[in-house]
Amino acid sequence: MGILEWIHNMDAQILLFIQQYLRNDMFNWFWKGITFLGDGGWFWIVLAIVLLFPKKTRKAGFTAALALVIGSIVTNLVLKTAVARIRPYDAVEGLVLLVAKLKDYSFPSGHTCASFSCAVVYDKMYPGKPGKAALILAVLIALSRLYVGVHYPTDVLAGALVGWLSALCAMKLVSYWGNRKNAV
Repeated sequence: MGILEWIHNMDAQILLFIQQYLRNDMFNWFWKGITFLGDGGWFWIVLAIVLLFPKKTRKAGFTAALALVIGSIVTNLVLKTAVARIRPYDAVEGLVLLVAKLKDYSFPSGHTCASFSCAVVYDKMYPGKPGKAALILAVLIALSRLYVGVHYPTDVLAGALVGWLSALCAMKLVSYWGNRKNAV
């Protein structure tokens, strides 16, 4: 058995474990609602736009928006098409999907990438409760993708990593542009 087959088998076993032991009809509404917050990155896009208006939060809003763009390009235009991993509900026998089927590939998780790209920015710029709340929401959105059956655990881990790196890249770019502007 090769490493990729081993990873796929581990991913599948984790998803089936979640389905069998952690899913509960009483909580399905919660996890579906959490996953909805990540649909198309709409929650994070709206939050970034709202933060663009007050001068005090404009830098955070711009940085988060830039991180979203970077993460979206890497995830949706590069990695998803390059890897072309099919969704777990089409590959894992017995996995029951809790939301509508998706039309794109699985790796990496775009919901997770968008969530972490913004949450890491907010945590760095607002290290108290607002930043921690954003990180908690990002983790919940990532976990929701496993719970509803649309992503493998490695998709979510890769999405978090791409999001984190996108946030760091955006913060570096904004800092660089700010330093250049101040030097002129």
